[in-house]
Amino acid sequence: MTILVDQNTRVLCQGMTGWAGTYHTYRMIQYGTNVVAGVTPGKGGKPHLDVPVFNTVKEAVAETKANASCIFVPPANAAAAMIEAIEAELPLVVVVTERVPVLDMMRVREVLKGSKTKLVGPNSQGVLAPEICQIGVMATDRSKKGGIGVASRSASLTSEIVAQLTAHGLGQSTTVGIGGDAVHGIGFVDCLELFFADPETKGVVLIGEIGGNEEESAADYLKKAGLKKPVVALVAGKYAPPARRMGHAGTLTMHASGNAEAKMTTLKEAGVVIASSAHLVGETMSELLAKRAA
Repeated sequence: MTILVDQNTRVLCQGMTGWAGTYHTYRMIQYGTNVVAGVTPGKGGKPHLDVPVFNTVKEAVAETKANASCIFVPPANAAAAMIEAIEAELPLVVVVTERVPVLDMMRVREVLKGSKTKLVGPNSQGVLAPEICQIGVMATDRSKKGGIGVASRSASLTSEIVAQLTAHGLGQSTTVGIGGDAVHGIGFVDCLELFFADPETKGVVLIGEIGGNEEESAADYLKKAGLKKPVVALVAGKYAPPARRMGHAGTLTMHASGNAEAKMTTLKEAGVVIASSAHLVGETMSELLAKRAA
């Protein structure tokens, strides 16, 4: 099985007619994702990529029965696009957009409360269930269908580690880019809950980095809920200088909090196996599964 997406996922793309939206929507269609609609205000009724375009999300959902959205809308308007999708009660909204203002995301988080929507991102590379569905901008060439769930804060490391898993004969059930921004939708805890509940996911990889509290929250959850499946984690940024943002809004350590060593320690205390280097994640998971099978 997969999490968040499956063969019944019907995707609409907000901002599909822009350059980025066009390019990545085409990739999604070529992969086999069922893209049923685009949404661009003022361009409704004009097909794009042989996909019908609507002025609003509500119209698109009513006409096409879409149940997921991928957002390529620029930062200034991204929050409005998210809120529109949430109010249309889409079960899944994946936001690729980077640099969404923090105060805008605080507004989005308020709208999310009590809603039917799971928000992935912003600053997410997307969701990929190999051979089934790809939403977003995630690389697909090294992915393989299998039993390892991946949740990641880092886009570039996701591609590297998925390739490693595949090279070790470990396919992926679903890969989720939770996004690197400080304020975002679902996180590591949500992904762990979903992966633990999925009978076909046999192990989980968490790709973390400095800043924020995703790794600490995951450790707290695992201490309380128990380690139901083997979990391997990588925390990037071991040698990053403190009080300096590294790459994007979420990668910032301040006053000795959020640093890589502290995150690795708390995850290890929760029973997570820490990969000592980025190039050893696939090998670490392979060895861990082999030990459990022996």
